[in-house]
Amino acid sequence: MLSSTLRTCTLLTAAFGLVSFMTFADDQKPAPTASSLEGRWDLSVQAEGKTLPSWLEVTHSGHSTLVGRFVGSSGSARPISKVNFTDGKISFSIPPQWERADQDLVVNGMLEGDKLTGTMVSPNGKTLTWTGVRAPSLAQTKSVTWGKTTELFNGKDLKGWHAMGETNQWVVENGVLKSPKSGSNIQTDQAFSDFKLHIEFKYPKGSNSGVYLRGRYEVQIVDSKGMEPQIDMLGAVYGFLTPNELPDNNADEWQSYDITLVGRRVTVALNGKTIICDTTIPGITGGAIDSKEGEPGPIYLQGDHGPIEFRNIRITLPK
Repeated sequence: MLSSTLRTCTLLTAAFGLVSFMTFADDQKPAPTASSLEGRWDLSVQAEGKTLPSWLEVTHSGHSTLVGRFVGSSGSARPISKVNFTDGKISFSIPPQWERADQDLVVNGMLEGDKLTGTMVSPNGKTLTWTGVRAPSLAQTKSVTWGKTTELFNGKDLKGWHAMGETNQWVVENGVLKSPKSGSNIQTDQAFSDFKLHIEFKYPKGSNSGVYLRGRYEVQIVDSKGMEPQIDMLGAVYGFLTPNELPDNNADEWQSYDITLVGRRVTVALNGKTIICDTTIPGITGGAIDSKEGEPGPIYLQGDHGPIEFRNIRITLPK
């Protein structure tokens, strides 16, 4: 038989070991599940001293597979056939889109709480670091009461606007805002959240431009006469939303957009006919100014793809 003293020491040692084990076990946080990765993420990529916007969406396909979509600083949303996720580590690769390279974009990261961090190797071989936060829902629970309409472009000069590049090719002639050749984009000095926007535009045959809402969501402008509606053609929210029809005019004729944006929900009318109706924009499009979707942003007009003209630019804000 054990002495009472030895018996006491043995019990204490066993109890201490159990407590130690339990404490150790409690300290080990369970690995994130696949559901904790699912959703939309606003990414910020560090590249040569600049912060570039990006976006990621992860969803499930069946019981055990994750798939997704990715938007870089340029181009459109690209499908991800499989997102690998084990012990909090995420990885995927996608082929190049508009990049002049043959290598895949390779992305690796780690999920910790509601934050993602990682690296990506671009198709040209450069390794970049990135961070990600959950994209805001931007859900609106109250109906909007609209106030008065104001002119964003005075038809005389560039007051209220500024070029986004080093050179400014934009000019004003006879009440028209013109970009006669490819150059800088241009944006409003003021930032907006929810709004109704009316804008008229004209392009020569084969040209390309776009209207960016909050500086993050591009409604495409491109010569699409005679084509079927597509996700990257006239009237589309580039890479995400396809118009249901294309009541477009010929090149060198004036056309109009009437766009309502409330939260993420957008309605687009082309030449007076609704082509996208109260539909959710999932995330930023290529060319966005940043990935801070919860913040107001400017109206910006694309001038780096070809000649374009605008007039009668008006905005209506909530009361």
